[in-house]
Amino acid sequence: MYKGLSVTVVIPCLNEESGIKAVLGAAPDWVDQVIVVDNGSTDRTADVARELGAIVVSEDLRGYGRAYMRGFKHAETDIICTLDGDHSYPIHDLGRLIDVFLEYKVDFLSACRFPILNQESMSFKHWIGNKILSFVMAILFKFPIEDSQSGMWVFRRQILEKINLTSPGMAFSEEIKIEVIRNPDVRFKEEHIKYSARKGEIKLQPYRDGIRNIAFLFRKRFLG
Repeated sequence: MYKGLSVTVVIPCLNEESGIKAVLGAAPDWVDQVIVVDNGSTDRTADVARELGAIVVSEDLRGYGRAYMRGFKHAETDIICTLDGDHSYPIHDLGRLIDVFLEYKVDFLSACRFPILNQESMSFKHWIGNKILSFVMAILFKFPIEDSQSGMWVFRRQILEKINLTSPGMAFSEEIKIEVIRNPDVRFKEEHIKYSARKGEIKLQPYRDGIRNIAFLFRKRFLG
């Protein structure tokens, strides 16, 4: 519990054995619940997570969005925090992010990875792809956003009842932000973090996923 609020951390994982130990080892002691969603890993990700005290749930159908939606169903706390299992997001910084979340009285705080301080943490093609997607999202939805693809969020669990999440894949990161931004009852803010080089293999396919994400943005804007 942190400042009177119970906290769950949800971490989607696909073959993150090399990173999940470092992530869980750096989790603050006040976190009430850590849920690792094993999305079909073939390594020891799930075993390592259990050994370190995490609740492990399985989502056999692969997909970033599917993993998150499965994990959210198991969260029982006031606040849900999310991040990847590759040690790229600063789990040790959760206290500061929740402080910002409370200071600005928002319902959804999205971590912004820019400017990139560690050049090894993001390739140029990933950087330019993110900038393009964030620009397109800002134009289509008339809302300024720096990092539309960020996967580290802090939000009140109750907002899940106010938004509609359906994307099974990587576009889920855009969708949850769009749903929040569109809802007048949900307050949104971005906050800068230090992003690090990931441990393990990169799952993102920049060209394929980039095209799919742009297509998703247009469908979401014009088809609902």
